[in-house]
Amino acid sequence: MKLEKFAENSINGLALSNEDANAILDGTSVNLLELLNQAYQVRKNYFGNEVRIHILNNAKNGKCPEDCSYCVQAKSSEVPIEDYSFKDEEEILNEAKRAYEAGAYRYCMVFAGRGPTKFRVQKLAGIIKKIKETYPIQVCLSTGLLSQEDTDILKEVNLDRLNHNLNTSEDFYPSICTTHTYQDRLNTLKAAQKSGLQICSGIIVGMGETNQDIVDVAMKLRELKAESIPINFYMYVEGNQLGPKAEELNPEKCLRILALFRLLNPNAEIRMAAGREIHLRSMQALGLYPANSLFMDGYLNTIGTNPFQTLQMIQDAGFTVTADKGLEELLSKFENAETTQSNPQDASSKAILKSLKELRPTAQAN
Repeated sequence: MKLEKFAENSINGLALSNEDANAILDGTSVNLLELLNQAYQVRKNYFGNEVRIHILNNAKNGKCPEDCSYCVQAKSSEVPIEDYSFKDEEEILNEAKRAYEAGAYRYCMVFAGRGPTKFRVQKLAGIIKKIKETYPIQVCLSTGLLSQEDTDILKEVNLDRLNHNLNTSEDFYPSICTTHTYQDRLNTLKAAQKSGLQICSGIIVGMGETNQDIVDVAMKLRELKAESIPINFYMYVEGNQLGPKAEELNPEKCLRILALFRLLNPNAEIRMAAGREIHLRSMQALGLYPANSLFMDGYLNTIGTNPFQTLQMIQDAGFTVTADKGLEELLSKFENAETTQSNPQDASSKAILKSLKELRPTAQAN
């Protein structure tokens, strides 16, 4: 293992060995700051110092028939979330406008459920078409299991990316879900690729998996050539079937995971996703050295730091944003803006559920 060669090898298309990948996560023989420097060289080669901001729209919340044990929307969950059905077209378009004006590079719509009916796929296609015609923003959709017939329809309306996370390794998958399989998820990703869609697929770490499970996911996403990889850090909410886990997650381990995914997937968009505030804590800014993307304005059902804090962190770390508006303009916009979120300081210590106002900001404004 030659740590000083990690970046060069990654840029030249050479994969880490399984032994080296595990050594990165183990931490006993790979210095963290040297590792982050190697990951940053790769990140800089493909993305410079820019950060891509993603804003989520939880467009259909709860009442999911699946039993994913980590998820607050699952049928097995007892978490008291704000359930609601499919947001109407006007609300979804209003939230797209809000995301664009907030400096989002990509607007990510998420619909709970096993997968949509053919009628719903057509409805989604119509909404995506209107967003793409109205706002110069990338659109990503997450809507469960899909066939190639479905993904063909979405490609026709210029959907940019389809999200369907692998979440964990094939070996560990039965430990977190029994109502569908790892292969079901893989089939959806392959259908999207056959239709010509880019894929967004990532992992949730801290669910009791081994280092080898994490390596396996990073390797599989390299094999799939995933264009976007969100790294989620498990957040326990009381009532989750999976229960409190994440005992081994600490800021250093999270940074090592981000660096591993960058080195194995050099030109992919690596995203610091849900749980960054809780598990990276004061070291979030260091996460931008391997990662070139993050979520702003919270997650599906939990709050995050407010937009001003997120943008200030990006600026303080010496990065800028990929947006029509400059970072200074965005900071000015949010510095004195009234936020819909709960106390943002709380987001760094525990998972806090969003209120209905936070989940449906434009509906409340009407």
